Amino acid sequence: MFDTRPDRGSEVVLVGRSNVGKSTLMRELTGHTFDTGRNPGVTRSPNHYDWAPEDFVITDLPGYGFMSGVPEERREEIKTGIVRYLEDNAEKILVAIHVVDGKSVVDIIDRHSGGEEIPYDVELFHFLRELDIPTVVAVNKMDKVDDRDERLDAICDRLGLLPPWKQWQETVAPISAKRGQLDPLEKAVRTHLHDQERDDLFTFF
Repeated sequence: MFDTRPDRGSEVVLVGRSNVGKSTLMRELTGHTFDTGRNPGVTRSPNHYDWAPEDFVITDLPGYGFMSGVPEERREEIKTGIVRYLEDNAEKILVAIHVVDGKSVVDIIDRHSGGEEIPYDVELFHFLRELDIPTVVAVNKMDKVDDRDERLDAICDRLGLLPPWKQWQETVAPISAKRGQLDPLEKAVRTHLHDQERDDLFTFF
């Protein structure tokens, strides 16, 4: 199910846990409707959106972690598929947008920290960096967060980025996809595109 990628030389990928708003963000970025739902794991295979004249694709990868009604074995298959997809296409991926739920991500990371366990969100962030893929953490659902700066500082701390978060605005972008509030993310993505001499893609962000 991971071999559906269009033949495009450049790509931006959306990654993250299930139910953090990746498909909603994809819809906001492309103007195209994708399946979204309240139950985790609606997206089970990659959603690709490309434009005929452009050598470029935006991909929404399936969510990892808990998915309603999906057995553990299948969840592990999906996680392995995501890892392989990122490895296989790393040289073509201009930016990875790692979407997290601003309201719950700190609690989820803390719950899975300790011992031999590395929380998925932390593991994925560092994996993307190891692949040399410029990564922006889109902290979604910020319209539901009261302690904005404290929460963003805590997220940076968990990811190994020294707070305050405001010094990481090319890496951490507070957004509300449902409300179409994407300015910090678009600025961050444009910074990475510019660094790679791809200002031609600003039209999509």
